[in-house]
Amino acid sequence: MIRKSANEMAASLASGEVTSVELTKAHFARIEEVDVKVRAFLHLDTEGALASASVIDERRKKGEELPPLAGVPLALKDVLVQKNVPTTCGSKILQGWRPPYDATVVKNLKKNGVVILGKTNMDEFAMGSSTENSAFHPTHNPWDLTRIPGGSGGGSSAAISSFEAPLAIGTDTGGSIRQPAAVTGTVGVKPTYGGVSRYGLVAFSSSLDQAGPCARTVLDAALLHEAIAGHDEKDSTSIDAPVPKVVEAARRGDVKGVRIGVIKELQGEGYQAGVLERFQESLDILSGLGAEIVEVSCPSFDYALPAYYLIAPSECSSNLARFDAMRFGLRVGEGSAEEVMNATREAGFGREVKRRIILGTYALSSGYYDAYYGSAQKVRTLIKNDFEKAFLSADVLVSPTAPTTAFKIGEKSDDPLAMYLNDIATIPVNLAGICAISIPSGLAKEDSLPAGFQVMAPAMADDRLYNVGAALERELLAKWSKPLLDFAPELA
Repeated sequence: MIRKSANEMAASLASGEVTSVELTKAHFARIEEVDVKVRAFLHLDTEGALASASVIDERRKKGEELPPLAGVPLALKDVLVQKNVPTTCGSKILQGWRPPYDATVVKNLKKNGVVILGKTNMDEFAMGSSTENSAFHPTHNPWDLTRIPGGSGGGSSAAISSFEAPLAIGTDTGGSIRQPAAVTGTVGVKPTYGGVSRYGLVAFSSSLDQAGPCARTVLDAALLHEAIAGHDEKDSTSIDAPVPKVVEAARRGDVKGVRIGVIKELQGEGYQAGVLERFQESLDILSGLGAEIVEVSCPSFDYALPAYYLIAPSECSSNLARFDAMRFGLRVGEGSAEEVMNATREAGFGREVKRRIILGTYALSSGYYDAYYGSAQKVRTLIKNDFEKAFLSADVLVSPTAPTTAFKIGEKSDDPLAMYLNDIATIPVNLAGICAISIPSGLAKEDSLPAGFQVMAPAMADDRLYNVGAALERELLAKWSKPLLDFAPELA
């Protein structure tokens, strides 16, 4: 049962083949069996999850009409607050904190009857590409336990890949849903900025952060997307417009006549040969299905990485100023307010968070603002303009999701620049506020590890992602005869 898709689980629940309590217990049993190796979770809410599952079962017995995902389990990234459930953001500075309210995403999950199993591990405050920056422990890739599961949402992707949960929520600031999806052979979606509420999402970089669905299939991701999306008056950046028809698009999967633009700047040097081979194979499949393949150029993308690593740290230095030992969270030392704050932030923040706070504070400082932060915002506008121009000749744009497959744990932890390059293909989407999806494109020839295929669409055209993703997924699954995840050797 745990190896079924979320949609198949929902059908089994609706038919009475299994109860939500049974399904939830099965996933907890799987977590107990394999999470000692994977380490995807930071906290399990066993009592709360089983209570929620029991309520769903009772409602189903009474003949109530329930939402599509009612009774299906889910893993929640530990950057979203859940009432009375520990929320740490992967940081010691919040260890033991239990929020007094639910994030809007969590409210929407509960409204749709989704059973939240617990909180997943992450890079501290979502700053990283490998989940090695968690203050508690690294998470391991189920395909090869010596390798990273991506980041910052590696806990969510690893939980899905190891069949500890069929669905998960991630957040994507510069690729933290899509890059983990690529290296774990799962599906990850970064919705249009403002398409899913950020209320209750602990902020890293407010103009970039976006919660979104993680799943094993495109349809599962669409069902979860529809459950969590929509306007929220508590979020001033929330879009007051109907949610795109993503489930309908995922069921359709027809790319005949769709113009697919291949971004010249997001391939070539620095990309692993096996990743590019799988990417070209996916393009050939889409062309064979009737899509029109065109090449587009987005020259400003060459500056996306440096622009991002000025904008995001600048916003993080402002957002993380609230962790001052005075109001909540960790408190270390004695003395003046300044001495306590200094001691607490020194003890509570990890080195990557400190690095970005220092970088961002410097970029915002008097005399440097225009040269650094101001210039980065101008580059952001150029990137947005490049996307708009490219979408005049293509309905969607595509690239490899990440330049390589999963690297070894510890391989890049002492080289921040090498780590940052993992996000080179995903960052432009966040800077422009548009939407994107990563789906598994197969296994790279060098290491038999998953590669990802990224599809990008204009703002509020999220349905295009699911249409193209579903068409490609269908053909790839036929080629491999069974889901890619069934090839995972470590936790078979």
